[in-house]
Amino acid sequence: MPQKGDVMSPQIKYAYKRHNTWVYRRTYPKALQPILGSALKQSLKTSDATQAKTRVAELNQTFTTLIKEAQAHAAATSLTATPTDTLTAGQAPRLGVTRPRYQRARLVGDGLVAELAQAYLAEASQRLRPGSYKSVRFALELLCSHLGQQQVGALTQAQGREVLGYITQLSPNVRKYREGKEAILPELATLSREQESTTLAPQTQARILKQMSQFLDWCVGEGELHSNPWAALKVKDKPEVHPHGMLSDEQVRILLSAKDRVLHSALLFGLLTGMRSGEICGLMAEDVTAKGNLGRFISIKPNRVRLLKSKAAEREVPLHGILENLLDTALPTSGRLFPHLSVDRVVKRYAYLRRRHPELSGTVFHSTRKWFITQCERTGVPEHFTASLVGHHSARSANKLTYGLYSAGISDAQKREIVEGVRVPDWEGVP
Repeated sequence: MPQKGDVMSPQIKYAYKRHNTWVYRRTYPKALQPILGSALKQSLKTSDATQAKTRVAELNQTFTTLIKEAQAHAAATSLTATPTDTLTAGQAPRLGVTRPRYQRARLVGDGLVAELAQAYLAEASQRLRPGSYKSVRFALELLCSHLGQQQVGALTQAQGREVLGYITQLSPNVRKYREGKEAILPELATLSREQESTTLAPQTQARILKQMSQFLDWCVGEGELHSNPWAALKVKDKPEVHPHGMLSDEQVRILLSAKDRVLHSALLFGLLTGMRSGEICGLMAEDVTAKGNLGRFISIKPNRVRLLKSKAAEREVPLHGILENLLDTALPTSGRLFPHLSVDRVVKRYAYLRRRHPELSGTVFHSTRKWFITQCERTGVPEHFTASLVGHHSARSANKLTYGLYSAGISDAQKREIVEGVRVPDWEGVP
């Protein structure tokens, strides 16, 4: 049934064109209409006649299958039905036939940046750890706030330079301002200039740009783009790593003398094992094993609480005498050793300690790991021995082959000797 204005459209049996889209319609036999309804009608989601003919052929097969199943159902029910029986909508049979579903054809580059970003984030959330995912989400939120309603294929290198220019103006705390909660990227850049004199470190700027570019690379892989228009963009300032401060013995005394109700035990583990904060938060009482005269060891491995940074991070560490005493007197005997700690809480609580004790300025919880490694170096421990204890990759030989491939690593006795050689500075209240 051609519509007005479609007189020049080609003729396709069981299909007609409406508003430049082909629609399939085929009437069911009258005897089966109480079961199936009056007709099978479905949009073919295309304006192309050739593609419409192919889809009509698929729906004709579906139509035939529906008729056969409905006839079989009618024959079965007619044997038990009485002349007064009527079929209500709630009693309509369910036939095991699935209609083909069609999507409109879309040209490469037609997808909106915001819609594609949502699909990308959904995929990223399955493969990234929470901290990494949060970082990627922040970068794409910045991108979408400025260019979200633009087609991805219309993005240009000039727009990339514009976005990078805004990124270089952002301050570290801009999202914490009330005005920055819902602000778009250009507004955030303006707010940063007005409120603070500091900007994101070049390393952070480069990371945000890289995450945006990786999203565009993903679009290329998904067939949404022919090429990444921002692939050549780079941060002008050389990214530099600014490591956090090293704890001095005096600062260690301050930390331990504070006897912080939240962090005290975790600080001892960091100082005497060199564990990362995430590793400490995920420790289980069941991870502790006794090895006779070698004392107790703790196994650091992935579990239901946390993953590990790398394969090298999976290791066994002997517990210092101070930590063994802590296990016996203050920590749980089952489940998590630190049930109320998370990496986020560790970071915020250490920041609280820095505010209370200005002498700790420039240090973070991770500085405890640096202090442990420093003590190992100062007592003459070979670097590859220390690497085994703290979970670092280590060549363990000049040619990066012999020890790395053929050695089983240092013995438990050697590990115990290293750990017992670490001495915390004198402070009141050693457990």
